[in-house]
Amino acid sequence: MKQYDIAVLGGGPGGYVAAIKAAQMGAKVVLIEKDEIGGVCLNWGCIPTKTLLRSAKVYEDITNSEEFGIDIGDKSSISINWPRMQDRKEKVVKKLTGGVKVLLKKNGVDVINGYGEIVDKNTLRVNDEIVSTKNLIIATGASPRIPDILGIKESMEKGYVLTSKGILGLNKIPKELIIVGGGVIGCEFAVLFNSLGTKVTILQRSNRILGNIDKEIREAMARIMENKGIEIIYNTKIERYDNNKVHVSIDGERKILQGDYVLISMGNIPNVKGLEKLGLKINPKGIETNDKLETNVEGVYAIGDVNGRYMLAHVASAEGITAVENIMGKESQIDYDRVPACIYGFPEVGTVGLTEEEAKERGHEIIVSTFPLSANGKALAEGDSNGFVKIVADKEYGEVLGIHILASHATDMIAEAVTTMELEGTVHELAKAIHPHPTLSEIVMEAAHGAIDKPIHIYK
Repeated sequence: MKQYDIAVLGGGPGGYVAAIKAAQMGAKVVLIEKDEIGGVCLNWGCIPTKTLLRSAKVYEDITNSEEFGIDIGDKSSISINWPRMQDRKEKVVKKLTGGVKVLLKKNGVDVINGYGEIVDKNTLRVNDEIVSTKNLIIATGASPRIPDILGIKESMEKGYVLTSKGILGLNKIPKELIIVGGGVIGCEFAVLFNSLGTKVTILQRSNRILGNIDKEIREAMARIMENKGIEIIYNTKIERYDNNKVHVSIDGERKILQGDYVLISMGNIPNVKGLEKLGLKINPKGIETNDKLETNVEGVYAIGDVNGRYMLAHVASAEGITAVENIMGKESQIDYDRVPACIYGFPEVGTVGLTEEEAKERGHEIIVSTFPLSANGKALAEGDSNGFVKIVADKEYGEVLGIHILASHATDMIAEAVTTMELEGTVHELAKAIHPHPTLSEIVMEAAHGAIDKPIHIYK
């Protein structure tokens, strides 16, 4: 029987980061993973989709080259080599996952490939081998939510209805794609395939897409997507699936919609099957944890998608480090009000902290300041002037409560907001900080000036 200080169950961005951090802090660690190291994010999610989105952006820029003073005589000669795009995606994935495996080995983490069966909180069985551990970190992730609707199982078996994992493996670009669900994943795939020439239709059950983000951001993003030809149908109820057909009720009117494929993107459910012997408290979102990532069972922690707090790779990694630090005797916790979220498209969305509505609900008297990309020199030079930044700050002291960005490179720029909030920074400090010119980041400084008095480069 092998004995460890920490056993990590699941090798995604939460699990492998936790394992490496634990080894760096002197613990004897084992990482157990039944599939591929890197989890959904590296293998079938974040990295593959962003790689394909980059290819789609290159194609979009080439087809719009006249705007940049570059004439292409015969546009019909421009074509998408989908197999080459897929090959590039696979090379990026293999480079990253291979690098993670090297890091695990170099840090002295034992890796066991197999299904980790729970015997009790200190014992696991993997491939007929018994593993003993003082502490257990559960990082088993989540799986796509498949609704119990007539015909869906049969349509999935025939390959017409796909999950986000399945659609990444298509051998050709669909001419028409129906996406059920207007959340982050659904919208990212909508932008990707729309840019590649697919007719995309999003079926959304409520009256809005991207429901949890700032109202102005999501409404602007919806307008941009629709202007690019993505059809968004709201207030939709799915009645049944029939191969590549979806029978729907839209505001009470029944219709049949058809595409080459149907993508199911209705969120994820935590992978808690097989954990019953631990006696964990589990709610509909996942395993219940506190801000130290402790469960109700002493010595057992749950990180990443399986706890359902935030189903984001960077949160899983941060939670993994936090859990390990607490195990190793260092007091540590996560502040979930400072978690950034990103949506990748053309443009991107980066957001952190409270929305305007949330800040008011919590009793804050607030200042709200926005600044458009259309007044930013770098955005105009790059031809990407759709979007804006919005700062929500406390009126009394100017402390930043939330920043929401719709812009090219918003997912990179949001890091400044996260750092500012981690330091309990104010709009006064953001305005005072000299931002380089010309950059998109200047919009944050301008909005901060607007929160204090007036921005420089627009008249209010």
